[in-house]
Amino acid sequence: MNNKKRSVAFLLLATLGSLTAFSQTTTAEPESSLTYNAGFVSDYRYRGISQSGHRPALQFGADYADKSGFYIGNWNSTIHWIKDTADANATPPQSAKGSLEMDFYAGYKASYSELIGYDVGVLDYFYPTNNLGGVTNASNANFSNANTTELYGSISVGAFVFKLSDSVSNLFGYVGSKNSMYVDLSYSFDFGDGLSSIVHFGNQSIKATNARYVTNGVTDYTDISMSLNKEFDGWVGSATVITTDWVKRGYTHTNDVLPGSGNTNLAGNTLVLGIKKNF
Repeated sequence: MNNKKRSVAFLLLATLGSLTAFSQTTTAEPESSLTYNAGFVSDYRYRGISQSGHRPALQFGADYADKSGFYIGNWNSTIHWIKDTADANATPPQSAKGSLEMDFYAGYKASYSELIGYDVGVLDYFYPTNNLGGVTNASNANFSNANTTELYGSISVGAFVFKLSDSVSNLFGYVGSKNSMYVDLSYSFDFGDGLSSIVHFGNQSIKATNARYVTNGVTDYTDISMSLNKEFDGWVGSATVITTDWVKRGYTHTNDVLPGSGNTNLAGNTLVLGIKKNF
């Protein structure tokens, strides 16, 4: 994903995940469970960057959590950033395909005490049929296949969560970006009666072999968000304010834009609305 990104869907999952991790430390040993979810967001943001070109996105997934602490899951979303990466006005004209993101993950979650817990795992971002490797950017630098694999680990202390993700492949198509890291800090609030909020700070470092050409000079950027979520009868409604400092990074342009999305600033400030159903 273009220097990557996380939509409000991800923020919803992060909110619910952190709340769940906290509640599990204060209740009896959980039983194994299989759950499903489906939702809709006004803009799929991931790590502050729009994955859908400011278009709405449909999302769905499934999770199995074993009472031992092991879990496995899949989450999916419609996207537009791979198609928008291609420049139809180039010579010869470019085209790209890849309209779906499929995330597969597995890990182990446990707690040291009633207050402190941890979570470790692997996450694979899979983009079926994507041909990003045949596209070049404005600096005529080649992209690689968009598929990305990350290892992650987190520590939770009450409602506070610190998470570190490390890419063990190129990061979302950026050549030479293996071992790029994302730092995620979040704090969740439970106001009762199904109302919750999460404050999030993230920093994506991009380890590009030649950042001037590969990422237009961007080697890291920060995203900040605050969400308000309301749960009712298995539904979760959300409103999330998101901002990034992308405009202060890079030196060849001030906004995060892609040829196929015109002048759309994919990293600009925004309010994302979402609705999700848990089964």
